Amino acid sequence: MTNHISAMAGDNSGTTDGTMRAIVQDGYGSVDVLQPGRAALPRIAENEVLIRVHAAGMDRGTWHMMTGRPYLLRVLGFGFRRPKNPVPGIDVAGTVAAVGSAVTRFVVGDEVYGMSRGAFADYAAALEDKLARKPSSLSFEQAAVVPISAGTALQALDAGRVERGQKVLILGASGGVGSYAVQLAKSFGAEVTGVSSTGKTDLVRSLGVDHVLDYTQDDFADGARQFDLILDIGGNPTLSRLRRALTPTGTAVIVGGEEGGRWTGGFGRSLRAPLVSLFVRQRLAMLASKERASDLERLTPLLEAGQVTPSVEMTYPLDEVRDAMRHLDAGNVRGKLAITVFSNDGGS
Repeated sequence: MTNHISAMAGDNSGTTDGTMRAIVQDGYGSVDVLQPGRAALPRIAENEVLIRVHAAGMDRGTWHMMTGRPYLLRVLGFGFRRPKNPVPGIDVAGTVAAVGSAVTRFVVGDEVYGMSRGAFADYAAALEDKLARKPSSLSFEQAAVVPISAGTALQALDAGRVERGQKVLILGASGGVGSYAVQLAKSFGAEVTGVSSTGKTDLVRSLGVDHVLDYTQDDFADGARQFDLILDIGGNPTLSRLRRALTPTGTAVIVGGEEGGRWTGGFGRSLRAPLVSLFVRQRLAMLASKERASDLERLTPLLEAGQVTPSVEMTYPLDEVRDAMRHLDAGNVRGKLAITVFSNDGGS
């Protein structure tokens, strides 16, 4: 395996000493905990794939792992005092460098995308069942920003039991998950209304929505309109406000939230929603998204047909991950950010 890795990596990889370029995180905190450095090459299990990372995606989950908040994440096993995996990054796109003995779906040289551990590095390891073949129509940067966000959007629409002709409201339509949710809901035949800030309404319109609401001027819960399905992505409206905007038998799926206490953060509303749902005709659901290749297999034909297109606002080289995280943390991202790790022209 080592000989093949060295040959693929080129002179700048530094793999001859068993290490690689990586962003290393030794504790929780601000963006300063993300340090460019070196890490040991990942060792893969029999059911895993070693990926030569061409590009990685920056997502909100990586921010949560950087800060270690809410604390519930630490209790759930991500590492109490520091991350169990010192190299952050999940979304990945690249080339297979080696495969475990039980891997049957991929061979060395395949172009893949999916969810890995430690994507902010020259190499990352991933379970075979969290990867799919990269859509040929996408660049590595485009593919790298698909897995977590688009998979979450797909699962949210599945949880909401979206149907053709339904009126769907998407809160946070300009963000990573939201930009995919808009396009997926349209591909399923829904009438879509997207909510965003003033500066991002043009992006939301470009995604193909039927209606746009500017949350600084428009109140989605003012009673003027009702929706069969609401996807609340990273917002913080009360459950009562969500219910006011639903039809009498409508469904709201809470995908996330970025406020709340240190322990549960935005998960508080998510945990309360199913309890409220027991006493009303409307259905209020929380989404606990999963990382799985089956979602990528469903997304790939939509991506290749152009029905769903990744919205990549900016790309950053690996050593500028902290700048990318600052941009994400400021709340100004339109769509997604990608990290370029290895380029096909031989640069690193």
